[in-house]
Amino acid sequence: MAKRWISEWRPDDAAFWEEGGKKVARRNLIFSIFAEHLGFTLWTVWSIVTVKMGDYRFSTDQLFWIVSLPNLIGSALRIPYTFGPAKFGGRNFTVFSALMLLVPAVLLAVAVNDPATPYWMFLVIAATAGLGGGNFASSMANITYFYPQSRQGSALGLNAAGGNIGVSSVQLVMPLVIGAFGLAAAGLFWIPFILAAALGAYFFMDNLTVARANPREQLKIAGRAQTWIMAVLYIGTFGSFIGYSTAFPLLIKSQFPEQASLVALAFLGPLVGSLIRPIGGWLADRIGGARVTLVNFGAMAGAAALVWQGLAQHSFVLFFCAYMLLIATTGVGNGSTYRMVPAIFRAKATAGLAPGTPAYEAALAVGKRDASAAVGIISAIGAFGGFFINRGFGSSIAATGGAGAALAAFAAFYALCAVVTWACYLRTFGPVPSLAAARV
Repeated sequence: MAKRWISEWRPDDAAFWEEGGKKVARRNLIFSIFAEHLGFTLWTVWSIVTVKMGDYRFSTDQLFWIVSLPNLIGSALRIPYTFGPAKFGGRNFTVFSALMLLVPAVLLAVAVNDPATPYWMFLVIAATAGLGGGNFASSMANITYFYPQSRQGSALGLNAAGGNIGVSSVQLVMPLVIGAFGLAAAGLFWIPFILAAALGAYFFMDNLTVARANPREQLKIAGRAQTWIMAVLYIGTFGSFIGYSTAFPLLIKSQFPEQASLVALAFLGPLVGSLIRPIGGWLADRIGGARVTLVNFGAMAGAAALVWQGLAQHSFVLFFCAYMLLIATTGVGNGSTYRMVPAIFRAKATAGLAPGTPAYEAALAVGKRDASAAVGIISAIGAFGGFFINRGFGSSIAATGGAGAALAAFAAFYALCAVVTWACYLRTFGPVPSLAAARV
């Protein structure tokens, strides 16, 4: 059972790690993944519910608004959620954030159970699903402290993938549940799992004293240029993942109405994107996050162009395969960019200090604390990409009848992100100091 508060925690000490630290970290990671997974399911449940709302006669653009709002609210909530573990303890905040998922679950059931529910009420209730989006920031900020630097890429990748895969599970399971029990079951189905996640966190997770920090002090990280550079890159990776994943079912239904039954395959997109995320972290641990991120943004731009071609040719096979490739590249980018964050702030904090000295160790602790705070802000800003992508598709379809204009804009943004990655983290000449030597 959890010790509630652990006062001594030195994961970078090999002896400490092998003698028990690894076991504690793994236990916290497992229950963190469970709670975060449910956060993603509630955050993205409307991506399937909207496809089943034919009786309400809403336009495609109106439905994209319903799908977009949880992304918008969830992104904003990630900022306060980032500081929850440092203020209240990782275990304590995981219990709280899990229980908050009862709000969107119950309200969804209320909304779809009444055929007279107005459109504006659907918008309000869908927005509460954003509570699930905040869970990611608190979970990642908490798990960052449990693992040594050498394992953070893999650990954070697993934690994030376990959450991300919630998008796939909701798109796989919900059509079956809705078909058997009706739309209201899309909310009620999750209640027992939410309670189990809260109880699991209560009994089996830990709070770390070394992770305690004043939120006001942590907010100073927002003044660092690296925080905002990485936030832009994360819009391109995670923002794209959540945006493409939640848009997939509605995009299939609106652009290939004759293939509407194939909406059932939409879960494969976020499944692939989630499962491949740890690979992005693994590659980044070995060859550097910036290198992986640079190549990956080029691949994302190419994949977006292929999706565009699939729509232009009205070829479902080309569209589907290209879309799967696009979501897979977002997963790789998720893992590699997240690996960059702790490396960047560690390099900045310890620059010019000799490893093993007291000054170096003190600076390393500061770097970890900065990285934890930055992770939340970066994940919050990055998640807004999910809103922009859904609104991009909705606006493009409303204005032109197709999604081509939106995809062209997305591809151009990925090209810009590739340039930013090279300029800030890989080039070794010019007036701007590079972090390339730090193996970011």
